Amino acid sequence: MVFSSLTFLFFFLPACLICYYAFPQRTVRNLILTAFSLIFYAWGEPIWVSLLIISCVWDFFNGLFIDHFKNRKVIARLGVISSLTVNLALLVSFKYADFIVETVNALTGLGFKAPGILLPIGISFYTFQTISYTVDVYRGEVPAQKNFLNFILFVVSFHQLVAGPIVRYSHIAREIEERVFSLPDFSNGVTRFCKGLFKKVFIANTAGELCLQFLGQDMSHTTVAGEWFGLLMYSLQIYFDFSGYSDMAIGLGWMFGFHYHENFKHPYTATSITDFWRRWHISLGTFFRDYVYIPLGGNRRYPIRNMFIVWGLTGIWHGASWNFVLWGLYFGVILWFEKQVLLRLLDAMPNFVKHVYAIFFIVLGWAIFFFTDLSRLGSTLKVMFGMADVPLYNFQLDAAFWANAYWLVFALVMCAPLYARAHAGLKQHLTAITYQWAVVFQNLLFLGVSVVLLVGQTYNPFIYFRF
Repeated sequence: MVFSSLTFLFFFLPACLICYYAFPQRTVRNLILTAFSLIFYAWGEPIWVSLLIISCVWDFFNGLFIDHFKNRKVIARLGVISSLTVNLALLVSFKYADFIVETVNALTGLGFKAPGILLPIGISFYTFQTISYTVDVYRGEVPAQKNFLNFILFVVSFHQLVAGPIVRYSHIAREIEERVFSLPDFSNGVTRFCKGLFKKVFIANTAGELCLQFLGQDMSHTTVAGEWFGLLMYSLQIYFDFSGYSDMAIGLGWMFGFHYHENFKHPYTATSITDFWRRWHISLGTFFRDYVYIPLGGNRRYPIRNMFIVWGLTGIWHGASWNFVLWGLYFGVILWFEKQVLLRLLDAMPNFVKHVYAIFFIVLGWAIFFFTDLSRLGSTLKVMFGMADVPLYNFQLDAAFWANAYWLVFALVMCAPLYARAHAGLKQHLTAITYQWAVVFQNLLFLGVSVVLLVGQTYNPFIYFRF
């Protein structure tokens, strides 16, 4: 089940809210939210929900073990090793087994059969959440949770279970046990959810369909401008797909009394690649910083080695294919070069030049991300940079561009923080009641447009579900 589905919008979510708020007791609410979350996951993964529960049980007891021996660090460390070993073994087995076998076969000429295991939805997210919990308990940053219902709720809450953001236990530990209903929070949650749904359905889905029309076409149909247009569409799709999902997750959290951290901060307004990665998928970036980069030595010891390890892992986390490794290392090289040389030069340049530089390398990076077949990536790059005998553009691109020109302007505007500024301006110049009615109208408009499109659309993927 996905948030942008009629089943979720008109059956699952209303039923969950009604059952949840029908009982004032926090323990009962936690039980209801946990039950609905497991139903939500089992809707798409009826078999692998057992794997999710096993992961929860394993790290719940690892946390208790670490807490029990907190004054004897050598023994407590065994709990961390246990958590890392099992979680990473599960992740490697289910996500990377085929990739490893295919790589070995390619390098050795052997013919091992790939296991062909179906990737459990959300495993990349919930394994990182439980690992961060056991490490934080070991570090003494959070106390071990002694109530299993509270712990499993932290892991399986459907708001963030299958595609993030990666929520750490310390972010919501107090709210698991002490949250109270707040009408302003609930109202803001509805607004944030409707905004995210609209971004996903109206912008990301449209961009995705346009992307498939132009990006990676065979030589008889492609053009230089068409490939660049398709790549731009993919850049819009992946941003509004993932940021829209994060908006919906954060909004749902507010409806139930949880406050998740922001995951995107207008990354396409960045003026460097360093700036971009401070704004894009923030929960993943901070996870690798706190649990990989700093423990390896950070900036103090072997910083270049540490940086490339982190970016290699960042790439492979996104998918079991060499293009993702290449994508991660691509950004690792640029970030290293910025740190060594380029940032000092960029500081002296106008913001417009810095922004063009950042956008060029960001968009080019999405080409590496898009193509799991490296030969197709190579042929597409040749077309994009005029190294293939293809036309500059054609009638199909011309027609698609002008048919979607207003939508494209709107999508580009939504990449900037103009939406938040517009709301701040309205709130300042309108009376409180008028502003509230304006927000209600906006929410109904976003929801109505999204529902109408969902009724007629067959193309409705969530890109990050496969990670």
